[in-house]
Amino acid sequence: MSDLGSEEFEGEEEEQSLGEYEGERNEAGERHGHGKARLPNGDTYEGQYEYGKRSGQGTYRFKNGARYVGEYAQNKKQGQGTFMYPDGSKYEGDWADDQRHGHGVYTYPNGDTYTGDWISHQRHGQGVYLYALTGSKYVGTWVNGKQDGSGELVHTNHRYQGKFSNNIPLGPGKYIFEIGCEQHGEYIQVEPEKEEEEEEEPLSVPVSKWRADKIAPLTLWTPGVEEQPPPPVVGEPEAPLDAAEAPLDTDEVPHDSTDASLDATEAPLDSAEAPLDATEAPLDGADAPHDAAEAPLESAEVPHDPSQTVTADVAATSPGADDT
Repeated sequence: MSDLGSEEFEGEEEEQSLGEYEGERNEAGERHGHGKARLPNGDTYEGQYEYGKRSGQGTYRFKNGARYVGEYAQNKKQGQGTFMYPDGSKYEGDWADDQRHGHGVYTYPNGDTYTGDWISHQRHGQGVYLYALTGSKYVGTWVNGKQDGSGELVHTNHRYQGKFSNNIPLGPGKYIFEIGCEQHGEYIQVEPEKEEEEEEEPLSVPVSKWRADKIAPLTLWTPGVEEQPPPPVVGEPEAPLDAAEAPLDTDEVPHDSTDASLDATEAPLDSAEAPLDATEAPLDGADAPHDAAEAPLESAEVPHDPSQTVTADVAATSPGADDT
C-alpha cells in the first residue's frame, strides 16, 4: 500500500468566474465571505473566501467521492485538515502549500496506520507504523517515505533494535526476547537467489541476512540523541507499507486527473481554484516496510549456547499497489 499518488486526488480546479456561485461578495464583486460554488467538473466547495480565493475553513467535495475538510489559504490546503480518499484511506493532520507537511496520521484501507512527521507528502522524520493484521509496529526514522536510520521493530514476544536502510534492517543490531536475554549480531546484505528457469532478469529486491554474534543478558536501553534525517527528495511518490512485510513505504494510489476533480486515490492538490486533482492516492504496498510478523527470530529459537548462531532472512518487498 502506499500514500504515494494520493496527490492526484487532491488537485482542485480554479474557480475564478467559472461555475455557479452563491454567497457573499466584496465591493469589487469578488467572492468574499461565506459562499457555495459548483465547479464545471462537478466538484463543489462550501466555506470561506477572501478576495475571490478559498481562504479559511471550508469543505471541498470531489465528484469521485473524495472530500477535504479543513483550512485553506490562497486556494491551497494550509493548516489543519482531514482528507478522505475514495478507497477508504484518510489523512488527518498538518498541510502546507497543498501537501501533507508537518505532523499527521494516515490510515490505510487495510487498517494500517502511520503516525508521525511528513514533509512534501512523504513520511520523513520520526514516525510509528502500526500493522493492523499482526499488531507489530516500526518505531523510528523515515527518509523519503522509507525506513532509514535508527529504528525498532516491536513484535508480540520480542523486538529488534538497530539500523535500517531502504525499508530493511541492515548493519549491527540486537534482538531482545521476553525470556530475559538478547542476541547481538548484524544484518548483512546478500544477493537474492535467482530461479534457474527465469528467462528475464527479475526486479532486484533488497535482501538482508541475520548473522548472530553472541547471547547476552538484558541491558538497559538508553535513547541517544535523536538523529535528523536528510531533506526529502521532492518528486518521489510514496506508498503504504505492506502489512505482510515489515513497515515498507507504500505508494499512495494516485487517481488520474489533470487539474480537475480528484480520482479515487490520494493525489496532490492543484493550487489553482479548479477541481482537485485526484493524483494523490494511498501508499502503495511496494514501498511498505517489512512486516513485523516477518521478524527473523522467535523467542523459542534463541540458542542457549553463545557459540550457536541464529540466522534468518529478511526480504523487503517493494510497496505494492495500494490500497495506500
